[in-house]
Amino acid sequence: MSEQQTGVPEQREPLVARVLAPNPSPFTYTGTQVHLVGTSDLAIIDPGPDDPAHIAALVAAIAGRRVTAIVATHTHRDHSPATRPLAAITGAPIIGCAPLTLQDLGPRADAAFDTGYMPDRVLRDGESISGEGWTLTAFPTPGHTSNHLAFALPETKALFSGDHVMGWSTSIVSPPDGDMGAYMASLEKLLPRDDRIYYPGHGDPIESPQRLVRGMLGHRKQREGQVLRMLRTAPETVPAMVGRMYVGIDPRLFPAAERSVLAHLIDLAQRGQVRAAGDVWSVVA
Repeated sequence: MSEQQTGVPEQREPLVARVLAPNPSPFTYTGTQVHLVGTSDLAIIDPGPDDPAHIAALVAAIAGRRVTAIVATHTHRDHSPATRPLAAITGAPIIGCAPLTLQDLGPRADAAFDTGYMPDRVLRDGESISGEGWTLTAFPTPGHTSNHLAFALPETKALFSGDHVMGWSTSIVSPPDGDMGAYMASLEKLLPRDDRIYYPGHGDPIESPQRLVRGMLGHRKQREGQVLRMLRTAPETVPAMVGRMYVGIDPRLFPAAERSVLAHLIDLAQRGQVRAAGDVWSVVA
């Protein structure tokens, strides 16, 4: 990860700058990357947490320019809460993903849903917003959340991938809303695209995106195979499986790993390969 100072805009290309939010954690890496798209007028993608110092830094980065839209890829609390104060300050509409207020059973506060998110306009597949010299086109990528959108910038063949594809780790898929089958299908949808670069919600820009996506698909398929091999040996609970599968990881990440394994198991159950009896999972004979 390249060094980046919190709150200081970094120009990545003529149409794209990013500002790092002050919310580092084991789940957000160095923090949420807020992207400013445009030159004379702007779209602000995933403005991040509702933190006064962070909002002030974004206003300074906007530097008096007109904000055409405040855009959200999804409604986890590390991405969308700043839409509201930023809209109040700039007068710009909140545009992007649909609202989603399901109770997240995941282990981390920053991944809970933002229940106050209220978009002025929800973008459907292929719908666009635009400003001077730029266009953002919605590309649904459900899986991390069911309402997750990526946004393509066709002028430079860039894709703002939110948390679907990140620059430091694979995305956490946490039931009940996180869906492993949908997540894998969304990765497959990315492969035929000719995007030059991804700008993720966390981590550095991804300069070989198709190669990374293929690697992510392979990683998930390997994890699925690991789950099946373990259950063919003996029925297991999710915590017992995680203890054997994730040796050496930060213990704070174990609850999230349990959600990921559960997502794999739910997907395999829907495909008729495993089943549950209470908390114990086994393969279907």
